[in-house]
Amino acid sequence: MSRVPAPPRPALLLLAYLAFVSLGLPDGLIGVGWPSIRWDLGVPTEAVGVVLTAGTVAYLTSSVLAGFTLARLGVGWLLAGSTLLAGAALTGYASTPALAVMVGFALVLGLGSGAIDAGLNAYAAAAFGPRHMNWMHAFFGLGVAIGPLIMTAVLGAGLSWRWGYALVAAAQLVLAAAFAFTVRLWRGDPPAGATLPPDPVAPQVVPGEPAGAGPARRTSIGATLRLPAVWLGGAAFAVYVAVEVSTGLWAFLLLTEGRKLSAAVAGLCVSGYWGSLFVGRVVQGVVAERLGTARVLRGSLLGMAGGAVLIALPAPGWVTVAGLLVVGFAAAPVFPLLTLTTAERVGRDHADRTIGLQIGAAGLGAALVPAAVGVLLARVSVAALGPTLVVLAVALVALHAAGARPAARGSRAG
Repeated sequence: MSRVPAPPRPALLLLAYLAFVSLGLPDGLIGVGWPSIRWDLGVPTEAVGVVLTAGTVAYLTSSVLAGFTLARLGVGWLLAGSTLLAGAALTGYASTPALAVMVGFALVLGLGSGAIDAGLNAYAAAAFGPRHMNWMHAFFGLGVAIGPLIMTAVLGAGLSWRWGYALVAAAQLVLAAAFAFTVRLWRGDPPAGATLPPDPVAPQVVPGEPAGAGPARRTSIGATLRLPAVWLGGAAFAVYVAVEVSTGLWAFLLLTEGRKLSAAVAGLCVSGYWGSLFVGRVVQGVVAERLGTARVLRGSLLGMAGGAVLIALPAPGWVTVAGLLVVGFAAAPVFPLLTLTTAERVGRDHADRTIGLQIGAAGLGAALVPAAVGVLLARVSVAALGPTLVVLAVALVALHAAGARPAARGSRAG
């Protein structure tokens, strides 16, 4: 029987929130800053794809490796070193003389960001409850929203785009120092009393001992990779992020060309979609603690499918907009809660590695599937977006159901 979770240490909770803000900031900077960057460096507009691709490849590699090295380094040193890498990369952005140099720093930034994402998610999955897990991910959205404001303010003041990156780099370096000074707080097991699910893979060790008590055992990499739930979980993360990103990326096209809304109204509606994700994570973090993680997660997955159906209907524009808001609000807690319940599906001994793989799979889903959806819309019709989202949402429900089965069998066996 699992114990009542203890409140996270305030200092670590604050650092986790700030770290996720810092993860979102660079994504927001480059969108506003790129026109100035390409003019300054003398490169074409499409060259941004090279920078983004380099960062994505490094991010995927780092997030996967972080899950396998977390036990050796410790989460405190992993976060301190990774944030230092990110700060150094952004400093390089601010002083880069050429595109090739920026691409090199994009690789460094991806390595740092991927490790921060995987490391913090692994720690939070064991130490934070549903509320703080959702709020931590909500702060990522806050960072993405703040980034454009920083770059807009810098350019509006007549300064070079380099100052925008310099400001964020300075903040990253301060955060790296904070992680280094708090290494001892991150060291060891999660706070005493944290809820730890029983291991569905390994046998229970001591009769009468609370489920999940004691430190996680070091297991072989092969043992982790042989678990079907590991691969089902990775696929679920890839499909979830594919739905989230594809909806936000192509909704404007559907609303303007398919539903004949004006560009101004369509832009406002897409902003509403992203806003519903932020609000949903804040609200449903509290709801999940009261109703239970499993119940909220199931409801959210079904809500995503229902919202996708509204988008797919050949109905007036307001129905499509309602579908977008439903998808956004329903999708909000899915990523945090899937991360939070990873140990229930694969066992605590395999959780850190699995979370790293899941973060990597999520990045892969965000990079490949929305691009494939764009090709589909170009060759078929913008109206194909809704049915595509329905298929992806139903696949996500099926993957989650299949991935949860080993945990249920393990609980009965235990």
